[in-house]
Amino acid sequence: MSQNKQIKHYLESGGKLTPIDALDKFGCFRLAAVVHNLREEGLEVETKIIKNGQKSFAQYYLKNPTGNKDQYKLFGGVK
Repeated sequence: MSQNKQIKHYLESGGKLTPIDALDKFGCFRLAAVVHNLREEGLEVETKIIKNGQKSFAQYYLKNPTGNKDQYKLFGGVK
């Protein structure tokens, strides 16, 4: 399964992703590009900016996910 599909399924299951999470879970170096593609497909991906001291990064999630994390695990997904 492609990174785009894995990330889409993860978000649809209620998961939240930061760039470091995407690298760790899916080997994805360009999460923002994947999110852009998913938005073009019509997925309503929300962005929250997390601040940690002087650094900030994006966290992506779906406002209304269609499944749950347990459902994602059943299909061989990551935690």
